[in-house]
Amino acid sequence: MNTLTNVKPFVNEPFTDFSKEENKQAMEAAIAKVKAELGREYPLHIGSKKVMTDARIVSINPGDKDEVIGRVSKADQALAEEAMQTALQAFESWKRVPAAERADYLFKAAELMRQRKHEFSALMILESGKNYAEADADTAEAIDFIEFYAREMLRLSRINETQPLTKIAGETNNLTYIPLGVGVVIPPWNFPLAICVGMTTAAVVSGNTVLLKPASTTPVIAHKFVALMEEVGLPAGVINYIPGSGAEVGDYLTTHPKTRFVSFTGSKEIGLRINRLAAETAPGQIWIKRVVAEMGGKDGIVVDETADLQAAAQAIVASAFGFQGQKCSAGSRAFIVESVYDEVVEKVVELTKALQVGLPETNAPVGPVIDQGSYDKILNYIEIGKTEGKLLAGGGKAEGNGYYIEPTVFADVDGKARIMQEEIFGPVLAIGKAKDWKEAIALYNDTEFGLTGAFFSSDEDRIEEALETVHCGNLYINRKCTGALVGVHPFGGFNMSGTDSKAGGYDYLLLFTQAKLTSRKN
Repeated sequence: MNTLTNVKPFVNEPFTDFSKEENKQAMEAAIAKVKAELGREYPLHIGSKKVMTDARIVSINPGDKDEVIGRVSKADQALAEEAMQTALQAFESWKRVPAAERADYLFKAAELMRQRKHEFSALMILESGKNYAEADADTAEAIDFIEFYAREMLRLSRINETQPLTKIAGETNNLTYIPLGVGVVIPPWNFPLAICVGMTTAAVVSGNTVLLKPASTTPVIAHKFVALMEEVGLPAGVINYIPGSGAEVGDYLTTHPKTRFVSFTGSKEIGLRINRLAAETAPGQIWIKRVVAEMGGKDGIVVDETADLQAAAQAIVASAFGFQGQKCSAGSRAFIVESVYDEVVEKVVELTKALQVGLPETNAPVGPVIDQGSYDKILNYIEIGKTEGKLLAGGGKAEGNGYYIEPTVFADVDGKARIMQEEIFGPVLAIGKAKDWKEAIALYNDTEFGLTGAFFSSDEDRIEEALETVHCGNLYINRKCTGALVGVHPFGGFNMSGTDSKAGGYDYLLLFTQAKLTSRKN
């Protein structure tokens, strides 16, 4: 089903039900298969060349620090320059490949990834510390991005048929969405497949070529994706895989005069640095670089006295502690009206204390945080939290040969407290009290971020006002604030959460294309 007329409508990839024994056993088998392949060495991919370097990035299992996932070659500036020249050359031919043919590579990749879904998920379980459901959702989202963006490119290629320009006598006018050039794609470690795949395939299907610099903690899963794209026959040089230091390779490529765009997902601090560096015009640069940035959040859930309190508590805990709170959408704050505050807090604490911490490959509900730096930072914030709120659950390290931290809940936290204002990116929840629902919304809005939020209420008038006044890119009513689905919940936030690029939405490919108008006299 890979022609313009025969492509089926997009549907989301279903999640795997691991309560079924056969699915659980299939994942266990996939983990065993991946474990048998651990410790391999991985090259850079520069065009058709596979380059092994002396310098290596060593990827380890955050849940078992003694287990090496892989040793990945590390690019320096000279290799980054070689990759840039390769991508520039590949762009000259790739930009002329018809949209339907570019999309066809994606459809083939999606089908292969679907066939090997558990293998991709198993590698993420070991390399990033996700449990079965979190890893499965990550792989499903990667498949969704591939399928969705392929269809989007087909839609844009037919825009003159489906949304023709206003006609005037004596002229034929058409709009064509053409690619930009060479882009630098810098994905995060927390969705090491889905976001890596989404950012890369959006750029590639639009006709651009890419320098992919994966996160240093999760480079092996990124390599597995690059190898898949090579397997489906994507021409050499369209995706160039160049792991390396952000300070050395990242800055070099961001400031490069031939870089046309930078697509980044990660922290506010690095996103702002990229934006600043990209804004400077390098000698020989003939365009204004585009920056597409998704930079995280300090997301929260508001609960009023009319809400289903049990559902609200379950959503707070799921949003705060899913994947150990290491999501830009994680609900790290909760504001509850005072008349039901004690009841909701009690439910949240009870649910949190029931969460078990353990090895991801055993499918423990809560696993490790990603690395030593995160571990130290989160534990430091917990110490800060002990001075800013009332510790009701967790509060320290958890057992295990990895970066394990107890799911931690602080109550009675002031809206201006550091643990309410600063992105922690770990299993730490701060709860604050509001005198009424309007104050709770005001407390939620008192942040420099604006990515996701949730409002729990059964009052339709309040819900209508919340829909208008809660300031975030993705607002959910009476459900958790994590778990956006491609095509269903286009994802991106306001303010310091980034450039509001709606990943998985109908305007996303416009960020990687430019519109060319052609007008011909009849």
